[in-house]
Amino acid sequence: MLTESISSSGVVLNPILGAIPSFPLAQIPSSLKTSFQYGLGVIFMVGFLWGVIKIWNGADKMSKGDADGKMGIISGIIIAGAGAIMGALFFIFGMGDGVLTPQF
Repeated sequence: MLTESISSSGVVLNPILGAIPSFPLAQIPSSLKTSFQYGLGVIFMVGFLWGVIKIWNGADKMSKGDADGKMGIISGIIIAGAGAIMGALFFIFGMGDGVLTPQF
């Protein structure tokens, strides 16, 4: 089996790939990381509420016969679920360690 070792400078040493720098997120102090998580939680709450309002507005436009109502609903869904969509994309592409969990 291939083994990896971490040098004192934070570089992962892999026998096949060579030196791979480690992610800087692991070196951030926990107080700064927690502050970003709380800020991210506030942004998620505002984005979710904004998305719900856009969905509601789009449904109202559709009930009045406006063709732009459908796009309002779709954009509201994307805005409301943006955090979950980005977190899923990070995990799909193997960067799950870079995802911060929002705190409220």
